[in-house]
Amino acid sequence: MADAPYKTLKQRADDQFIVNKSRFIGYAAPCQSEVEALAFLKQIREKHKDATHNCYAYIIGRNMGIMRYSDDGEPGGTAGMPIIETMKKVGVTDCCVVVTRYFGGILLGAGGLVRAYRKGCVVALNAAQVVNMIPSTRFLMEVPYPVWDKVRYAMKDMPLQLEDTAFSTAVEATILVRTEDLENVQTKLTQVTDAKAEFLTVDESFYPWPEENPVADEE
Repeated sequence: MADAPYKTLKQRADDQFIVNKSRFIGYAAPCQSEVEALAFLKQIREKHKDATHNCYAYIIGRNMGIMRYSDDGEPGGTAGMPIIETMKKVGVTDCCVVVTRYFGGILLGAGGLVRAYRKGCVVALNAAQVVNMIPSTRFLMEVPYPVWDKVRYAMKDMPLQLEDTAFSTAVEATILVRTEDLENVQTKLTQVTDAKAEFLTVDESFYPWPEENPVADEE
């Protein structure tokens, strides 16, 4: 698989906070197309018809070829722009972020709005969980019972995910690894089992691997 890894979101989620009595709700969702992004935006707008603003941004395509944003009535450059710039800095694509605001009666000023909408994007991305979509391989490994405990212990230090185990005449494990780690992992497993392990590739596809650190807000 020649396609390069990319970042997107694991799930649809939201989070909120209050700044000077204004309530901000950040929504984020993975979207495979502009149609999906606009449908998500429509849902949020309908849910918050009484909100003061529903500002948004979305990025679509592995090459981030489609980028759209809107201030939805806020002063130009204070809402949609900080949302999309945050998304670009994080490097996510195929997703949409909507930050809803209920005005609390206290003006925040241009700088305050930029910080609030940027934070709205950050809390939304963290709630939805940024993931790395990486070319990955799922394979079956069959090993004899006497070496299973040794294998299970060794796998704790390997870059893999043990998805399932089945016990019959032998132990059959379903394992997921980044494709770039496949050869190295299988070599180590072969060594650990004294060449008693048998491998069978099940599938190859992009799989979400979590980011190690959450998105940080810039104060």
